[in-house]
Amino acid sequence: MYRVVHDEYVVRIDAEPAIVVPVILDVERWHEWTPSIRAIRRLDDGPLRVGSEAVVSQPRLPTAHWRVIELDPATGFVWESRAPGVRSVGAHWARPVDGGAEVTLRLEQHGPLGALLGRLLGGLTRRYLHWEGDGLAARCAGAAAGQ
Repeated sequence: MYRVVHDEYVVRIDAEPAIVVPVILDVERWHEWTPSIRAIRRLDDGPLRVGSEAVVSQPRLPTAHWRVIELDPATGFVWESRAPGVRSVGAHWARPVDGGAEVTLRLEQHGPLGALLGRLLGGLTRRYLHWEGDGLAARCAGAAAGQ
């Protein structure tokens, strides 16, 4: 049995989930609000759905192929990326809280190399999760203010 390594960041956003979730699901525009993403290129058309695939380019990391494995259009999604010895799972969920949303961003590393990668990349992973959460909060708060 391999140890699963995970990092998580929870951020409170002053916007309702109905504003936040469409921003989360519009993965090809993430580079506009977080420096942790250089580009995301969808490999299919239409709304993000289970089975959707994308190529993700991030600073300091190899380009990765991600596939959506769980999706709720009202709350968010989970996707996975596989490489020899490791399976990475990224979750992006929003839930309503009084006056806004609480977003949980989580990255898990599974497999024989998961614990090693978790240790080696833990600081970078945590920084990227914070950049993503804080960038999402700023993007959504601005969208909510413009309504």
